[in-house]
Amino acid sequence: MKTVTIQLPETVFSSLRKNPEEFVQEMRIAAAIKWYELGNISQNKSAEIAGLTRVEFINALSRYRVDFMQYTTEELAEEMENVH
Repeated sequence: MKTVTIQLPETVFSSLRKNPEEFVQEMRIAAAIKWYELGNISQNKSAEIAGLTRVEFINALSRYRVDFMQYTTEELAEEMENVH
C-alpha cells in the first residue's frame, strides 16, 4: 500500500463535522464513486480504492445517488461469463 500525504486546512474537519480519519475515508469513497460514475474505473477497482467491499460500495453509490449499473457492453459480458 502506498501512503500519500496531503495538507488541508484545519477548518475542513470542523466544517464537515468529521475527524481527520473519517474525512480521509469519506474522501476515498467520494473519489471512487466519482471516477466510477465517469466510467474511468470498474466497480471492483472503485470498491478497492474506497476501502470497501463491493456490496458496501454499491450501498455507498445509493447514498450518493449514483446508479450502480455503469457497465459497458464488454464489462457486462464479462460479468455474465463469471456468473455460475
